[in-house]
Amino acid sequence: MPQTRSQSQATISFPKKKLSRTLDKPKNSGDSKLELTNVQAIPCSPCAKLLPLSPRKRLGTCYQQAKQVLTTAVPDQLPAREKEMDVIRNFLREHICGKKAGSLYLSGAPGTGKTACLSRILQELKKELKGFKTIMLNCMSLRSAQAVFPAIAQEVCQEEVYRPAGKDMMRKLENHMTAEKGPMIVLVLDEMDQLDSKGQDVLYTLFEWPWLTSSRLVLIGIANTLDLTDRILPRLQAREKCKPQLLNFPPYTKNQIATILQDRLNQASKDQVLDNAAIQFCARKVSAVSGDVRKALDVCRRAIEIVESDVKRQTILKPLSECKSPSESLVPKRVGVIHISQVISEVDGNRMTLSQDGAHDSFPLQQKILVCSLLLLTRQLKIKEVTLGKLFEAYSNVCRKQQVAAVDQSECLSLSGLLEARGIFGLKKNKETRFTKVSLKIEEKEIEHALKDRALVGNILATGLP
Repeated sequence: MPQTRSQSQATISFPKKKLSRTLDKPKNSGDSKLELTNVQAIPCSPCAKLLPLSPRKRLGTCYQQAKQVLTTAVPDQLPAREKEMDVIRNFLREHICGKKAGSLYLSGAPGTGKTACLSRILQELKKELKGFKTIMLNCMSLRSAQAVFPAIAQEVCQEEVYRPAGKDMMRKLENHMTAEKGPMIVLVLDEMDQLDSKGQDVLYTLFEWPWLTSSRLVLIGIANTLDLTDRILPRLQAREKCKPQLLNFPPYTKNQIATILQDRLNQASKDQVLDNAAIQFCARKVSAVSGDVRKALDVCRRAIEIVESDVKRQTILKPLSECKSPSESLVPKRVGVIHISQVISEVDGNRMTLSQDGAHDSFPLQQKILVCSLLLLTRQLKIKEVTLGKLFEAYSNVCRKQQVAAVDQSECLSLSGLLEARGIFGLKKNKETRFTKVSLKIEEKEIEHALKDRALVGNILATGLP
């Protein structure tokens, strides 16, 4: 059948189909290769390139890094404690490798590196030595002194213990620790002075365990009290072999605190965010009060936060284009002496200094008497911290002698909390209120200087405890 002209035109030209066939050819065709090559050769848009951090972000990053290294977490290195770490390391190696039982008592004020040094050494020895098991307990978390035995049994015997410590449990623990087979047991009791009990039976039992026949126990006690084994445990003096090896951690000196702060900051950004003068000032202030390096870290971290907040406000109000040069915009504002001084005045004993105007209102009488009572009690007992029960007893006696109405024990705890908020008291809470530990966080001279102008308080300090 003859085709019409329109049909003939339709049959002859199919441009769309021809195009589709061309595109459907195998990928190894020359045209296809050319297309791929051309696609890959197209340069990336400048917008897609990874740009360096903006000056504002650079500033934020350097402050963040500095704050991270100034935390109280255990660092890789512990400057100014090499001697103490060598003693602990040698003690553990001798007793673990020699399968020799024994005991070590670490004492020192808070923030002197006792727990940090021991934790770091135990981490090292776990990689280096085999054949020992570590049990670490913080005695502050226990409901009572007797509760330490079920807690130990749960770790040693790997089973839940719900009943109080009895003869059966004690016998089972002793049998486990004196069995011929088994690893050496390194038992670490942090805040060991919390195990204070009637007759000190708990502490005596713990220190006697390493000297049981065939014992595999290495006991390490940690506490703030320097003379715990001499004053609280006099019976140990009569049994020479039961006396633990003693190691005291002295408060950090000004130079040691400055070294620790600088060592931490060197691990952060190359941009130094603390002036050397600020570091030295912080170290001097903290070493004069307590030698607690954790306080120095907290002060520096808070000072950085103040400067960081100030910088953020300035960069928001002032556009970056107004900076004189890009390099200038990258120089961080440093923490100076004034910032450290501001933080210390917020949290330290400077709050306690009484002004000439309104002194009575700024520091209530009951708080003054409580501060004096704690000062006199720590002097009399020659210790740095006492239980709230003992402090309340001393406070009540002082009030009775001075013919001043005393508050009850619950109110005494409330007053102690207010003094803690002012940076004057340090509290270590306990589930039993009367066992809460109370300590002074500022120097005695500062207390006397702040309170001696008051006749009643001056009389209390002069006459002492009744």
